[in-house]
Amino acid sequence: MSISRRKFLHGLAAAGLTTVLPSTARAASQGEELATLLDLSKCIGCGACVEACKETNAHKFPRPKKPFPRMYPSRVKVFDWSDKQDVDDRLTPYNWLYIQTANVTWQGKEYEINIPRRCLHCQNPPCANLCPWGAASKQANGIVRINDKICLGGAKCKNVCPWHIPERQTGVGLYLKLLPSFAGNGVMYKCDRCFDRVAKGLIPACIEACPENVQTIGPRDEIVARAHELAKKTGGYIYGEKENGGTNTIYVSPVPFDILDQAIEKGPGRPHLSPVPNSMAREENLAMAVLAAPVAGLAAALLTGVSKVSQEKQGDKDE
Repeated sequence: MSISRRKFLHGLAAAGLTTVLPSTARAASQGEELATLLDLSKCIGCGACVEACKETNAHKFPRPKKPFPRMYPSRVKVFDWSDKQDVDDRLTPYNWLYIQTANVTWQGKEYEINIPRRCLHCQNPPCANLCPWGAASKQANGIVRINDKICLGGAKCKNVCPWHIPERQTGVGLYLKLLPSFAGNGVMYKCDRCFDRVAKGLIPACIEACPENVQTIGPRDEIVARAHELAKKTGGYIYGEKENGGTNTIYVSPVPFDILDQAIEKGPGRPHLSPVPNSMAREENLAMAVLAAPVAGLAAALLTGVSKVSQEKQGDKDE
């Protein structure tokens, strides 16, 4: 969807120029990649971004049907977060953004660094390149999305993501209309960078809600340049510029990221901050992407058709 310069500027007015680079409207209207810069020295861990994300995206959250179909083989696990929607200390299908906190000592000084964590929206995302059903994709503006209408919950996206970001909810999605005991296990969820707000000329809710102006959004080349300026000015360190070949989420921290990585809690739903090589540069992934692209495109088209028919039938029943 194209966005006019006037419409985008109107939508950005309420956010303030401290969080939006002036060239953002031009970049958005021309389909350029937008990135966000997070100045971790500013984040106080208040959670305003987390709450804004939940409130704004609640209409996208899963509403599973229970009891869940029995899965075959029986070793297939059920992933149900529907009774734990208030969890906000990790990523879940109902919590696409959370704050990681690292208490560290660096060069004789103590720091408490709060780190907003969500999908990094890679420039060359393996989740989109390797999804066998074409459910994950990258938009021209840099947003990486999972289409919940055709996702079968196979978790390929989570497995190939260097940070294992996407999370699954059982009991929702198209698999229930196909072969519910065999054809998947729900839908995968993650931050979609408020794609629907951006399409209307607005900025992501987390950026708009932040009282400390931690995040700045703009064309990626300008965001990277600003990150280097900030790092040089403060003696800081950058993460996200080159990780996994480059992402559209750029962090600048006063403490090295290997020190932060050692201090944060890691595990399911809690991604690391280690260096990440370009996963799509690996020969096996390149070959798989080339082979999967036409199949995934066909699968996406077929599943989209099935989804539309299913929605039409459901609409007829509701009437």
